[in-house]
Amino acid sequence: MKLVYFAWVRERVGKAEESVELPPGVATVSDLVGWLIGRGEEYAYAFENAGVVRAAIDRVHAKPDAPIAGASEIAFFPPMTGG
Repeated sequence: MKLVYFAWVRERVGKAEESVELPPGVATVSDLVGWLIGRGEEYAYAFENAGVVRAAIDRVHAKPDAPIAGASEIAFFPPMTGG
């Protein structure tokens, strides 16, 4: 699965994207965030306030409880402001 990081999430993780093999039990966006946090301090820092970080599954905004099975790309980004 391809993970893409934008804005300050990218800066904190230290990369714009990566491909990962998810372990069994990672079934939702929230599960994925929890798994990422356990991968190292850069991920823990990026997701320290996971409720603020937004996600998109295959370019469609998704809630934390959204299933990720079959997704080819998940993107993480901070909240957007409009003007």
